[in-house]
Amino acid sequence: APSPPDGGWGWVVVFGAFISIGFAYAFPKGVAIFFKEIQDFFGTSYSEIAWVSSIMLATTYGAGPISSILVNRYGSRPVVIFGGLLCGIGMVSAAFCTSILQLYICVGFITGFGLALNLQPSVIIIGKYFLKRRPIANGLAMAGSPVMLCTLAPLNQFLFDNFGWRGSFLILGAILLNCCVAGALFRPIGTATVSVKTQVTEEGKDGLKEEVTKDAMEMNNPGNVPLDTKTEEEGGKDCCEKINQYLDFSLFKHRGFLIYLIGNVLMFLGFFAPIVFLAPYAKHIGIDEYSAAFLLSILAIVDMIARPTTGIIANSKWVRPRIQYFFSFSIAFNGACHLLCPLASGYTGLVVYSVFFGLAFGMVCAMLFETLMDLVGAARFTSAVGLVTIAECCTILLGPPIGGTLIDTFGDYKYMFIKCGAVMVLAGTFLFIMNYYNYRMLAKEEKERKAKEEDPKSVRTENEGRNNWNKETIQDKPELEPLREEREGLKKEANGT
Repeated sequence: APSPPDGGWGWVVVFGAFISIGFAYAFPKGVAIFFKEIQDFFGTSYSEIAWVSSIMLATTYGAGPISSILVNRYGSRPVVIFGGLLCGIGMVSAAFCTSILQLYICVGFITGFGLALNLQPSVIIIGKYFLKRRPIANGLAMAGSPVMLCTLAPLNQFLFDNFGWRGSFLILGAILLNCCVAGALFRPIGTATVSVKTQVTEEGKDGLKEEVTKDAMEMNNPGNVPLDTKTEEEGGKDCCEKINQYLDFSLFKHRGFLIYLIGNVLMFLGFFAPIVFLAPYAKHIGIDEYSAAFLLSILAIVDMIARPTTGIIANSKWVRPRIQYFFSFSIAFNGACHLLCPLASGYTGLVVYSVFFGLAFGMVCAMLFETLMDLVGAARFTSAVGLVTIAECCTILLGPPIGGTLIDTFGDYKYMFIKCGAVMVLAGTFLFIMNYYNYRMLAKEEKERKAKEEDPKSVRTENEGRNNWNKETIQDKPELEPLREEREGLKKEANGT
């Protein structure tokens, strides 16, 4: 694979990923502005309306392996363009829904699958364009989520006041088509190299080109390829082997990957529910609609600043060697904010909570994929993203509905915030302890490897002595010649019979 250029067209790719990742993360949260009105329109409960965002988020994460397979097969550009078309189709179809079940299908599954085809390819292609500046590039691309959320929250309220929720869904479907434009910016990294090589061969190597073309025609001729070889190759690859070409299941033997997977699955049980119910909670305690939507804008503005700043800090020489600890602290800090949220009284308290929540949320999101790439490497990152997202989709699906059930049962939002905070503090503590164990084991393994490399003399001298003795006994001793002649004679007799 070509080496990452760490700049150049890569910054244009970061801008495209900024748009794609922004819509993928911010859109399920921005749609929460319409939940109170859709709930009154269809006469549903909090838990039932919360399934719209849950299904969308779970589909976005659960379709990760499909997205990874498509990226490995076709590249990031066509996958993102197709995902943008699906997002537009899903939201336009949702404008004509007549039941909450139809909203689950159009907004949850169709739009969620389109967002999945935007998220994974955008994260993967940044890893191909950047190496040294990868944390900064990831932080800038992840900043698309708060920018889009800051824009969508007041925009959705404005659209609802003027066009209703059906007209708003039509306009949002058209806005989501901008993901197709973002996907067009994802130029494959090997294109320039291939074009240069083609130009050189056309100018100075005509004879070689003809010879290669002739050999290629002979290879493509079906008559020259034995049928037995084809059938053996096709029969030798079963279904599991073909799937393993696109998804590396050996990652489940990777210690760091398993620690990351367990911690993130637990974290997502309380990650999205607070942001989904923040605006409905503000409306519930008597705050007007625009002020409630402005809370999401405050959260997004702080998040917007926190993500690039976190990327710069994570790229420093003090933090990057131990970036897993920084990620664990961010998750625990996020949970602590939710635990303290019930103490906030009135609009001023919710503004303070939104500021700290935006800071903690941005820190987690900026390092979410960087820490995974730090553990498994860029070569296995595509498979790792797909496997992680399919495992996380279950807790993402259950998080907001469980929060809605707690609200319906107790008639108070504070139990939902306490549940989310406790789960995230537990996840952060687990990751901190297990990452400490993982770093200790890696240091021990590295020390043992260096010890073997520094003291290879005894093994080398033993192997050299054994090889020299074998050569002397086989080649130099004349008394072995009669035995060799007798052995050759027996072979000839056996072949004759």
